[in-house]
Amino acid sequence: MFIMRPQPLFSALGSLVTGLGGFWTPGYKVVLQAAAASNLYHLRKNMHYQTEDRGQPNTPEYRIYFKTTEGNFISPFHDIPLIAETKQDVDVPVKKLKMKDNEVYYNMVVEVSRWSNAKMEIATKEPLNPIKQDLKKGKLRYVANIFPHKGYIWNYGALPQTWEDPNHKDKDTKCCGDNDPIDVCDIGSQVCSPGQVIQVKVLGILALIDEGETDWKVIAINAEDPEATHLNSIEDVRKSRPGHLEATIDWFRKYKIPDGKPENQFGFNGQFKDKDFAVEIIMSTHEHWRALVQKQTNAEGIECKNITCCESPFKCSADEARDVVQSAPVLGSTHPVSSDGKYLASLV
Repeated sequence: MFIMRPQPLFSALGSLVTGLGGFWTPGYKVVLQAAAASNLYHLRKNMHYQTEDRGQPNTPEYRIYFKTTEGNFISPFHDIPLIAETKQDVDVPVKKLKMKDNEVYYNMVVEVSRWSNAKMEIATKEPLNPIKQDLKKGKLRYVANIFPHKGYIWNYGALPQTWEDPNHKDKDTKCCGDNDPIDVCDIGSQVCSPGQVIQVKVLGILALIDEGETDWKVIAINAEDPEATHLNSIEDVRKSRPGHLEATIDWFRKYKIPDGKPENQFGFNGQFKDKDFAVEIIMSTHEHWRALVQKQTNAEGIECKNITCCESPFKCSADEARDVVQSAPVLGSTHPVSSDGKYLASLV
């Protein structure tokens, strides 16, 4: 038994480069140059993603695997393209998306729904990198409610095909990466589900220093959000949503305190950096990811199995990928969760 959640994929870098070839903004020039230079992608237009749940929800064994409509299992970390299509090439009515011409959009893998507490994440050290719930001392991890908020205050997830290299010291933060894909906070109004793949517009970035590691937080908005056409920068967010950025700082500063840890710190004195700076960071982490899947750097325990990265020595067949998923427990009944959102360990 499995659950399928079809999600749209807009994924043709070729048309992206053609459609935006004259766009001059420095940050986007970095994107286009990287897109044109990269030959790791094996993309198909108008593809849709589905997910297949395995194991029992609300238990350590629960996993969300990703696959295409053809039934081929993939890694959301390595096989979903970083850059999404432009609206001109997407098989979706323009009136629905209401996107601004010549905007570059990114695919975001949603790990955590807004207002939820379960710390869901891409399992970077497991084959095909399914989404799972993080564990702390063998127990499922939940983030505490940071007054006056309930759970995560945005849809939270990651940009695929990025990696914050733990061996690379950032020149500004003076700290190395956290060994994960780069994180994204979607400030759109829609509440998304773990496993959704949405297209987002990047607005800026925040440099969190988490236990001595650089942990970038990209601030973005769902491309289908009604406000997406009006929000184009961090300053736009500051003007149209008073207090939103301050709440983000406050949340990241305090969310580990209930676990007995000190407040987190920030690079740049907690100032959000602009869109162009964010794009440069994203593309830098994309280059680190390319080195990772090409086996040109220390993998640091990261599982790089994929089915689409043509030059990667970790590329596997569709049959091998299917074997990985079929070896996982089948979908079972959902375990109860206590009133405070914690897993009832006594039922294990």
